[in-house]
Amino acid sequence: MKSYSVTDVGQKRQVNQDYVYASEEPVGNLPNLFVVADGMGGHNAGDFASSFAVQTLVRTILEDENQNPIKVIRHAVEEANRKVLEESKSHAEMAGMGTTMVLVTIIDDYAYVANVGDSRLYLIEDQILQITKDHSLVQEMVKRGLITKEEAREHPDKNIITRVLGIGPEIEVDFFDIHLKENSVLLLCSDGLSNMVADEDIWRIVSTSREMKEAGMRLVSLANENGGKDNIAVVLVQPDTKEVQVC
Repeated sequence: MKSYSVTDVGQKRQVNQDYVYASEEPVGNLPNLFVVADGMGGHNAGDFASSFAVQTLVRTILEDENQNPIKVIRHAVEEANRKVLEESKSHAEMAGMGTTMVLVTIIDDYAYVANVGDSRLYLIEDQILQITKDHSLVQEMVKRGLITKEEAREHPDKNIITRVLGIGPEIEVDFFDIHLKENSVLLLCSDGLSNMVADEDIWRIVSTSREMKEAGMRLVSLANENGGKDNIAVVLVQPDTKEVQVC
């Protein structure tokens, strides 16, 4: 398995509210774990929300004895939601903070994905496929046929998220599982990348880069060249071809 993770503050923000976690080694009963979280909130609240949520997630996974990866992940995300909400209620300066979260663990030739919010996971092979579905106002508008996917990229309400960790006592988590091929690459990212770099450019960069690090740095550079309007988070994962069965 090969992976590379990076965050960048971008060109417009003063604080980096994105947080990444990448472990090719086991985390509790999960054989590996990769996470992107994009925090929101005034002052340093968004910065705290994303890092605290991921740290809570990892700690909960380490303590969970369940063998079912979906149950482990669901419990950990729910606990992260509860803990962020507790902190938000306990500290006035952090009121209303929250964070998106997208994560994946790879077991044999399957990737198990969970997400809340508009941070994304892409599957990159001979084409690029967005696996997760944004929990956002513009995505709902696209779904209803009110605007096109292209119009959504420039819509003034594109930053309005409809589902986020830390806002309420209950959290709905979307789950996906992906059958991986020999050449599969997974990309987890915040909207600081997906709003700045078109899907076809993401595919081109990943497909033509010799290493995960090269691809990650090129993606961040292009996002900044295109305006860098938000923090940028990128996690790239390529399963070991010896471990993955060819479809």
